[in-house]
Amino acid sequence: MKVKLLSALNDNNVDVAQTNSQRQLAMTIFAIAGESDRNLPLNLCLILDKSGSMHGQPIKTVIQAVEGLIDRLKVGDRISVVAFSGTAEVIIPNQAIEEPESIKSQIKSKLTASGGTAIADGLELGITELMKGTRGAVSQAFLLTDGHGESALRIWKWDIGRDDNKRCLKLAQKAAKLNLTINTFGFGNSWNQDLLEKIADVGGGTLAHIEHPEQAVEQFSRLFGRIQSIGLTNAYLLLSLVPNVRLAELKPIAQVAPDTIELPLEPEADGSFAVRLGDLMQDVERVVLANIYLGQLPEGKQAIAHLQIRYDDPLLNEEGLLSPLIPVYADVVRAYQPTSNPQVQQSILALAKYRQTQLAEAKLQQGDRTGAATMLQTAAKTALQIGDKGAATVLQTSATRLQAGEELSEADLKKTRIVSKTVLQE
Repeated sequence: MKVKLLSALNDNNVDVAQTNSQRQLAMTIFAIAGESDRNLPLNLCLILDKSGSMHGQPIKTVIQAVEGLIDRLKVGDRISVVAFSGTAEVIIPNQAIEEPESIKSQIKSKLTASGGTAIADGLELGITELMKGTRGAVSQAFLLTDGHGESALRIWKWDIGRDDNKRCLKLAQKAAKLNLTINTFGFGNSWNQDLLEKIADVGGGTLAHIEHPEQAVEQFSRLFGRIQSIGLTNAYLLLSLVPNVRLAELKPIAQVAPDTIELPLEPEADGSFAVRLGDLMQDVERVVLANIYLGQLPEGKQAIAHLQIRYDDPLLNEEGLLSPLIPVYADVVRAYQPTSNPQVQQSILALAKYRQTQLAEAKLQQGDRTGAATMLQTAAKTALQIGDKGAATVLQTSATRLQAGEELSEADLKKTRIVSKTVLQE
């Protein structure tokens, strides 16, 4: 399994007379399978909400979705199941797939809904189970909840008890360091979208919305298909800039495909930057966009950055592998004419759609309904520019409701968040 790394600037030409030029650098990364490569074994943990609000049809459809996943697991794959309500318990300890019908039977008998929503307890147990089967495998968790988690009780200046949400984020960070990926599923319309998005983003995973119970099977299946295509793990983008070239100070780098995520930078000892990508899928592009500033450069073809991917290959049991070092060039010219790259422009607009929607949500939380409606309309127009008609419809509908003096429902807010991050699934 090898890494493919491509790069492009939104405008490859730079005016030699300019002392400061802004450019967007798009980096495309994916895994390429060789003739002898096979699919990696999966180490999958399902962390499932069994609180009282999941009683009835919700828990039945979740069990059906879980059974569908178990049927798709192969010899060599591993499964574990954790359930949480007011507390968490391991229903299926981490084990190789040998008797799938027995596993399904245990889940059916043990997954009964009652109690509160201690998400962090479930996440902690799930990480523990995943760690038992990481060797030579792709380790992923599916975290499903329909609730908000339990907050600490605040009395004057003191927090009494544990804050579930803070613990969740710390656990997601721990998972990322252990090369575990956390995917989150919001079930219904009462879950905490800020929390589940942050857990997925920090954990290198995907946020999905199961609005109606009957969508559970489809959403689980869709994401399972994605993780089956993973070829390499623990990938980092290494970015080194030449003197007189710098990253933007505010939000300098973000992923724009397959989902939009603001990415943190980690400084390396040699002065370069590392950006965690996590798992790389075969032939599915991971696109990262960096906002950079170029100082005045000499005329001619100039190297402005160097790129490399550091990754693990579980199939070969090799860690810390490095792809070839790739230079990024700009053409510094006297007779400047812009040379816009349409593909990079699409990535810029995808990120703009996400950030415009974020601004709209912030304005709505501040009580500025007019400002929120305006930003949602702007985001809808941006979505149309990139051909994302589904997102445009959702965003424009929410803007129209605000302009008409209506409140946005929990379902509206969830849909808005999902379409801001990715293209709607059919």
